[in-house]
Amino acid sequence: ATVTVAVVQGNVPRLGLDFNAQRQAVLNNHVQATLDLAAQVAAGRRPQPDLVVWPENASDIDPLRSAAAGQRISVAADAVRAPILVGAVLVGPGAGQSRNAGILWRPGAGPDLEQMYTKRHPVPFAEYVPLRDVARMISKEVDRVRSDMVAGDRAGVVDAGAATLGDVICFEVAYDGLVRDTVTGGAQLLVVQTNNATFDVAEARQQLAMVRLRAVEHGRASLMASTVGVSGFVAPDGRVSDATGFNTRAVVLRQLRLGDGRTLATRVGVWPEVALAAVAVAALAGAAVLRRRRVSAGPPG
Repeated sequence: ATVTVAVVQGNVPRLGLDFNAQRQAVLNNHVQATLDLAAQVAAGRRPQPDLVVWPENASDIDPLRSAAAGQRISVAADAVRAPILVGAVLVGPGAGQSRNAGILWRPGAGPDLEQMYTKRHPVPFAEYVPLRDVARMISKEVDRVRSDMVAGDRAGVVDAGAATLGDVICFEVAYDGLVRDTVTGGAQLLVVQTNNATFDVAEARQQLAMVRLRAVEHGRASLMASTVGVSGFVAPDGRVSDATGFNTRAVVLRQLRLGDGRTLATRVGVWPEVALAAVAVAALAGAAVLRRRRVSAGPPG
């Protein structure tokens, strides 16, 4: 089976806007790029996608609380006639808390809260401040992190209808277990939603290299959707297609083959690494013991 996926890279304005205006502009960029895609599909210039993927933080305005933001996303989903996996920052659940989420937004229906992934590993001192009261005694700069992101508690398995997605957000792609959990949970396609607006192209390419590793590791077609780049698709053999430029708006679209098998890495997980690490530690310990014995014995003769 195959699925046609569009990745929308809306880009981020960098100058001349205050914080709230910038958040609105980022959302508008992704909405407009999707509307442009819908127009191209209607004109027969591009194929109809089964799914559209927006990056992490495509909507820093909580679309579940802001009727205006939610309406803009609904307009885009209805126009493109496909569900959109929206990267959004959600307010709550408690005071001073937020969540970094991927929400499936269906045409004609809006947000499907049953198909929502919340980032399981928020970044310390960037997305939340551990022991905030203690950290504040060292530096009041910790309060530049306005809210503490709450970690999700389930794997990023999202049923998008045409495909079951394995969603991870940003640097979570570096964690073996988080990606593997989606595949063992039934993911047919790996999705990495990321916001590289505060990084440079080298970091973005490094992240894409991690996506290539995961694609090969689990035998799954994969994609990376970034606000500013690099976005693109990765085949199960690690080949990259349609990689976008950096700091530019782009929409890339590709038909991907869905995966259903399990590789050795999927089946056994981290245990080969644990075994190799144990062997290495045992070898180092053995070498240290032998060296100590030689020193104690002194020179021959």
